[in-house]
Amino acid sequence: MDFRLTSGDIAFRSEVRVFLAGALSPDVQAKARHAEPISQADRLEWFSKLNERGWMAPSWPEAYGGTGWTPIQRMIFDEECAEAWAPPGISPGVVMLGPVLIAHGSEEQRSYYLPRLLRSDDWWCQGYSEPGSGSDLASLQTRAVRDANGYLVNGQKIWITQADLANMMFCLVRTSDEPKKQEGISFLLIDMTSTGVTVRPIRTLNGEAEICEVFLDDVRIPAGNLVGREGEGWTYATQLLEHERTAVGSIGRSRAALARLRSIMAAPDGSVNKFLPDPVFAQRLARVEIRLRAARFLQLRAVSAASAGERPGRESSLLKIVGSELMQEIAHLTMTANGYAANEKQSPATNGYFDSRKLSIFSGSNEIQRSIVAKRILGL
Repeated sequence: MDFRLTSGDIAFRSEVRVFLAGALSPDVQAKARHAEPISQADRLEWFSKLNERGWMAPSWPEAYGGTGWTPIQRMIFDEECAEAWAPPGISPGVVMLGPVLIAHGSEEQRSYYLPRLLRSDDWWCQGYSEPGSGSDLASLQTRAVRDANGYLVNGQKIWITQADLANMMFCLVRTSDEPKKQEGISFLLIDMTSTGVTVRPIRTLNGEAEICEVFLDDVRIPAGNLVGREGEGWTYATQLLEHERTAVGSIGRSRAALARLRSIMAAPDGSVNKFLPDPVFAQRLARVEIRLRAARFLQLRAVSAASAGERPGRESSLLKIVGSELMQEIAHLTMTANGYAANEKQSPATNGYFDSRKLSIFSGSNEIQRSIVAKRILGL
């Protein structure tokens, strides 16, 4: 594989840097750099600038408002955003739902929802996990019953990120009881303002309440909100999760977080690294740097495969495992490097550490991803 950038790719990197220098608010950059919470208003302002530039949906085809970038250019964009401390992530609707609607949605769904996704008119949450159906997602029990008026939905979802902010949810529901449980699942779009939808925030280790449980009690959903064919939701959900897992395993964010750690470690005069004399800390740091370099080549392999027209598939599981564990270890080292300051109330380093614990669990736990790797790559 040839991982060298072309002259066009190098010029594109410069173009992205110029855009970020002019578009990013120093206040938002400082929040991201110091692991402080990014408000919804900050996110929406950033997304508005991306949309105005035509860069809101890097993975979409140009025909639907995407950028037409190559996989390498998308990687470059992600790296530069991380290095410039842009707000992390793109709208979950754009990253995950958009590609599913483009591939499987009706023309009516695409013409209505895709422009709204680009403009951030809707804020979407992902209704997958349930009590008892997290890693074993195919065992979900939320049920949608079809009648003359559409679907009547009953059930409960949990660990739903930003459900308290969302006005829409893309949701997996059971529409039939098939011998193979994956075959009875469908993909519905649910208006969160519908009668019967109740959202309850869940406070996490870092004191925030960005995840929620959602109760669906006799929620009426129009038949036109079914994406694709009834009973084929598992296929669509699997494709969606490949995009999400690749995002969770962002190597660019890990590299930026490591750079932040190094700035904390520097002595006041900048002359020596005050933590390297500690052999345990030095060993952990070296292990992170080695794994990050290896993960970078794994990412390049995935980009190379995408450039050849292949889906992320197996690489998304590997990137999710490695990327999430790297972020957790860097967050742990960052908290350690902050010393007594990490004990302060609302310490960004400590909050960042607590928040990082979820990375190896959501989007399919790392234990499940290792099973996928064992079956699909190692053939075990």
